[in-house]
Amino acid sequence: MEATIVLLPGDGIGPEVTQAAVAVLETVAEMFGHTFHMQEHLIGGVALDVRGHPLPDDTLQACLEADAVFLAAVGGPRWDRPDLPMRPEQGLLALRKAMGVFANLRPVRVFPPLVHASPLKPDIVKGTDFVVVRELTGGIYFGPRQEPTQGRAYDTMVYTEEEIARVVRMAARVAMQRGKHLVSVDKANVLATSRLWRQVTERVVAQEFPQVVLEHLLVDAAAMHLLRRPSTFDVLVTANMFGDILTDEAAALAGSLGMLPSASLGETRNRHGFPRGLYEPVHGSAPDIAGQGIANPLAAILSAALLLRHSLGLEKEARAVERAVEQALEAGFRTLDLAVEEEPVSTRAMTRAVVGMLRGAVGG
Repeated sequence: MEATIVLLPGDGIGPEVTQAAVAVLETVAEMFGHTFHMQEHLIGGVALDVRGHPLPDDTLQACLEADAVFLAAVGGPRWDRPDLPMRPEQGLLALRKAMGVFANLRPVRVFPPLVHASPLKPDIVKGTDFVVVRELTGGIYFGPRQEPTQGRAYDTMVYTEEEIARVVRMAARVAMQRGKHLVSVDKANVLATSRLWRQVTERVVAQEFPQVVLEHLLVDAAAMHLLRRPSTFDVLVTANMFGDILTDEAAALAGSLGMLPSASLGETRNRHGFPRGLYEPVHGSAPDIAGQGIANPLAAILSAALLLRHSLGLEKEARAVERAVEQALEAGFRTLDLAVEEEPVSTRAMTRAVVGMLRGAVGG
């Protein structure tokens, strides 16, 4: 396969983990006989500094023409000033809107070698492997709002039937490929939008995905059960803000934010007929460790695996990358955020370990 992949290293540890993702993608291309054309562009704070805008026109155009986009991280304290007319995060929000991605898939898997890295007991987190599908472009983050004015401010949570239906369909498709169990998370006992969410979800699943078992959970109960019985979940679907909070909570299960990848998908297709997705590690820019060579690259590498699976249709290659990550962990490699008793390794050393496992598995 020949594919064009746009790389957006962004800010903080972004360039470091992007190098790791590129190393793995280049290895996949070499070992499986593909050609990946990778183009690097500016976004976020660095784009503000150099180009005066967090999403320059040439970056946006390249993303809209690519087969897939990998974004590492945006933002940091340098740009956290009220006097700035634009913020780095505006570049990411504008890119999501332009690409038409409305569903964020966040797999949460506790790799067996990391059961002791979680703050929860090993017998609780063992076997945890689920996907959270978060609605990405609606809800309280995008509704009418008023900044603090004379002691008053508000944010408004708004959803339409179609916004709910399309993300539920996406989640149900994911469930069909897994255990066919979908949990819809809402706050229907209080919020009108959640009552609409529940109505639409029940109709879509009943009419279009009758094989899927649907369960409803209130968001506060879901937050509790993610910690009490995480291994019982298969696929969860929820609104923007709820998904934002629950997936950060779920990071504790995996041992670190540095283990969580994500894929943002919509209906727009690339030239190969697959979704033109936006792939990014969940961990953010982590400016406190930027440039030290100690960032965990595994979320970026696992995001590259999602890119191979969803935007390029390369399931075998994606599984090979995920298996290489697991083998590197089994061999005892740990970055600082994951180390319990092990000697921490650098970002580059962890990347080399994964690439080595990948070469050994494919070559063997």
